[in-house]
Amino acid sequence: MKTIIIDDIKKNREVLIGLLEDFCPSVNVVGEADGVESGISIIHEHSPELLLLDVEMQDGTGFDLLGRLGKVDFEVIFVTAHDRYALKAIKFCALDYILKPVDVKELVHAIHRASEKLKERNSSNNFTHLIENFKNSNIQQHKIAIPTQEGFIFVEVNDILRCEAEGSYTQVILKNKKPIFATRKIKGFEELLSDYHFFRVHRSFLINLNDIEKYHKGEGGYVIMSDGVSVDVSRRKKEEFLEKLNSV
Repeated sequence: MKTIIIDDIKKNREVLIGLLEDFCPSVNVVGEADGVESGISIIHEHSPELLLLDVEMQDGTGFDLLGRLGKVDFEVIFVTAHDRYALKAIKFCALDYILKPVDVKELVHAIHRASEKLKERNSSNNFTHLIENFKNSNIQQHKIAIPTQEGFIFVEVNDILRCEAEGSYTQVILKNKKPIFATRKIKGFEELLSDYHFFRVHRSFLINLNDIEKYHKGEGGYVIMSDGVSVDVSRRKKEEFLEKLNSV
């Protein structure tokens, strides 16, 4: 795979090149850059199949770089220090990343996944939605990648009424659309949607707080959603749930 490394710290680039030479023989590093401007130039020069991209750099972010490229016809693995916001954005669009300092096993697995994606060429929409999400200041219009057995379905966050646990899977209930049977546990949706006015009121239910019509008191109580469905609130979640309601 023709590969380019973009990171504003030379030592980081050198470490990556060394690891790739030792453990990823399918990778051919054809260039490196230290920022957004130099990165765009070298991408145009070499037309890579894979980009190892830092998130935070001196002259901008990896997201800025992708946004300026327009069409992204190569695979991207984000390489980043632990940044909650950046990681959530990347996960939101089902894209790949590895954390610094780079772990060899994680790097090898990420390279393997990138190689498989190149064969399928199925990730271009993911980059498009990632860039759209960063440009859109209205977070309720951000789109999330929902994994299914056939691939990914992208939906606006605001179209999600609730998520219902189905063992290792999740039923995603949408407004005025057919539910989606997702191949992700409800815990994964909870992590991704917690900043979007969603709350897990019960071990089996994650709900959109903006779509509650009524709350009925009780030991835990229950809510009536905008589609008329009642959802139980667990007793141990009641206090935190009421605090969330007051903050919406």
